[in-house]
Amino acid sequence: MSNWLDKIMPSKIRSESKQRTGVPEGLWKKCPKCGAFLYKPELDKNLDVCPKCQHHLRITARRRLDVFLDKDGRQEIAADLEPWDRLKFKDSKRYKDRLTQNQKATGEKDALVAMRGTCLETPLVAVAFEFNFLGGSMGQVVGEKFVQAANLCLEERIPLVCFSASGGARMQEAILSLMQMSKTAAVLERMKQEGIPYISVMTDPVFGGVSASLAMLGDL
Repeated sequence: MSNWLDKIMPSKIRSESKQRTGVPEGLWKKCPKCGAFLYKPELDKNLDVCPKCQHHLRITARRRLDVFLDKDGRQEIAADLEPWDRLKFKDSKRYKDRLTQNQKATGEKDALVAMRGTCLETPLVAVAFEFNFLGGSMGQVVGEKFVQAANLCLEERIPLVCFSASGGARMQEAILSLMQMSKTAAVLERMKQEGIPYISVMTDPVFGGVSASLAMLGDL
């Protein structure tokens, strides 16, 4: 934890001090609820739940799917889809630059990861939102990935599980983003008519357009 001494201490001394401790950076994580410092390997074993106060820490989309799905037989869906700045949108920064920045920071092409696999040997498709990618916002690629995942469920008559963590529609894609609400709702209605289960898991945080569409339309 930084203090006033860290701010005035020369960078060379701070660096040498860290080396002397022998503790690699990223080995400890602070619980946002109780403030306890948690040993990351032990936190990973506990599925990112604080052993002190039972608070569920935020995790990435891939970490979520890795915990949920069986290890074998996983296949990513629509992994090659990438967003583009069709509207040439710019606020304080160009949308194109924001996409590049978030792709580098998260290692993801967009804010949804979709995978076919099994859970306790039950075949299904699972999708998870990456909140660290532009707040998990839903743009054209997110909507298309979700629809492709749902279509696979319709073809093979297997359940769809969605882990939502999103701030809603992506403003940089304007009406093209809002269109994804009706697009995803339509494919979920088809699943409902076919009697194929859709399970919606709302994680921290869920807001806006996602809660007004796919997050609230689950059978469970």
